[in-house]
Amino acid sequence: MTQVINISAYKFVTLNNLEPLRSKLKSTCLKLGLKGTILLSPEGINVTLAGARSSIDAIIAYFENEPLFKNMPFKESLSDHQPFNRMLVRLKKEVIAFGVPEIRPQVYTSPHLKPSVLRDWLESGKEVVLLDTRNEYEIKLGTFKNAINPHIDSFRDFPEAVKKLDPSLKEKPIVTFCTGGVRCEKAAPHLENEGFKEVYQIDGGILKYFEECGDAFWEGDCFVFDHRVALNPSLEQTKARLCFRCRSPLTEEDYASAAYVIDVSCPYCIGTESKQNPLSESLS
Repeated sequence: MTQVINISAYKFVTLNNLEPLRSKLKSTCLKLGLKGTILLSPEGINVTLAGARSSIDAIIAYFENEPLFKNMPFKESLSDHQPFNRMLVRLKKEVIAFGVPEIRPQVYTSPHLKPSVLRDWLESGKEVVLLDTRNEYEIKLGTFKNAINPHIDSFRDFPEAVKKLDPSLKEKPIVTFCTGGVRCEKAAPHLENEGFKEVYQIDGGILKYFEECGDAFWEGDCFVFDHRVALNPSLEQTKARLCFRCRSPLTEEDYASAAYVIDVSCPYCIGTESKQNPLSESLS
């Protein structure tokens, strides 16, 4: 069976002339037979692609030869099928929508904490607060033990959620985390601006932590924005599914429920007026 290589990366860097860059990237990816999504904005780039090993190596080499994207760290995982339907290159106002103009990761972001250092801190019992910056529907598939869930439905809700955090946390070491790290590039400095004195972000996010530390101090799986739905700490696709109606991610327990009827309902939308989950566009 031919394995598909999945890669993700981002870089906050000032970009101009986005339309020609968009055309060049899309043409290059299509020639290589790649599928996935590249987001371009004046503040940087976010890349999620999948394809054959030779094609993935070629696109990584392409980025490495472009001065603006040189040294962009890529994370990799495997799948037995192509998790994307098509190749998209989109222009956006922000790499990740946050809505706080003064947060500019290309100028400043909070310190990165290596996954192995976080694991060592947790093993030693060091006082540290883990803050999940992801959405509610992602967190229900898995998160760090004892992590704070801000209960947000969109990353744009994070600044408001910060106002509701216990003020005493401002005096404690805070480690933010998300899937691949891109959201924390904005969430962590925003916490600093709000008076939190010691804030870190996991370098490379949850997926990099899985790669280096496995399931240490982690419970469950990690939601991903493609047709694999979720990866376990071994970076393998799990049995998680999406509800066709509301697009909520479902565990094996969820789809064993009597409320789960294929293409009709799940435990999260049965008896309600369907409201499509914002992740739907990412899976197209």
